[in-house]
Amino acid sequence: MHALAGDSVQLRFALPAEPLRRYVTTYYRTDVVCSVGRVWLEDWLHPEWANIRFLGAVDAQSVIGPGPLAACPVFTVTGPTSRAVRFRVGSGHSWGVGLLPLGWARLFAAGASDYADRFVDGAADPVFAPLAPLAAALAKSRGNHAAELAQIEAHMARLFDGPRHPSEAAIIAIHAALIDPDTLTVADIAARVGMTVRSLERLSRRAFGFPPKLLLRRQRFLRSLARFMIDPSRKWLGTLDCSYHDQSHFVRDFRRFMGMSPSEYARAEKPLLAAAARARLAVAGAAVQGLHAPTPAGAS
Repeated sequence: MHALAGDSVQLRFALPAEPLRRYVTTYYRTDVVCSVGRVWLEDWLHPEWANIRFLGAVDAQSVIGPGPLAACPVFTVTGPTSRAVRFRVGSGHSWGVGLLPLGWARLFAAGASDYADRFVDGAADPVFAPLAPLAAALAKSRGNHAAELAQIEAHMARLFDGPRHPSEAAIIAIHAALIDPDTLTVADIAARVGMTVRSLERLSRRAFGFPPKLLLRRQRFLRSLARFMIDPSRKWLGTLDCSYHDQSHFVRDFRRFMGMSPSEYARAEKPLLAAAARARLAVAGAAVQGLHAPTPAGAS
């Protein structure tokens, strides 16, 4: 576990128990105290895998991609994203659980593509009923960090107890191929995992939320963005993934995924995400959730 505090933000990440690391990236708590006269802290979240957030009494607003901000439900489920999430959060503390693609496939009957680039009220959607008791328990909690973390860990352990997903090995193999910088094409993934392209496309949408071609593009972008987040003093040219042809190629991807130019992003205040990248890296070895490596099939 690691904590990183600033004038108004404290972020704490914790890894799940070893058997759950094939399903969950981290548990994370965010404590925000807005300064006098300030209602919100605002930031931009990069594309990532699915997240479950328990906001308690915290006021928050969000929008994925362009458009007006909307109020976030107390129990918010965000599917995998391919666009930036603009969000605002007020004073208070909240919890989050990051799900890997295998975690989504194992927990929920619905395909990840049904929730891609959107967030929903988990309490109003029967798909997410397995997490409703946890949301209710955290809503009644008194705010003790250790006690709430223990509640989350115990509930997630119960949810993932039982038989493994029938496509577990294939999902982990696809995931491993996606995060490998040497994987450049959909054909590369299909050959590596021993699937037809058509079967790969179906499973990719079901567990990962998007077709593999877009996921490869997203992963290339995230590798570059993560280097900048860890060291913002670096020039963008020094962060580019080796598969980019040139800087203009990267700028096009940046606009596609973040809705702004790299220079606009560099100038923007990032009161939560800059701290989160460093804290996440210290605990989980990856600055952004989308770069977490999957646990090999068969590992405990």
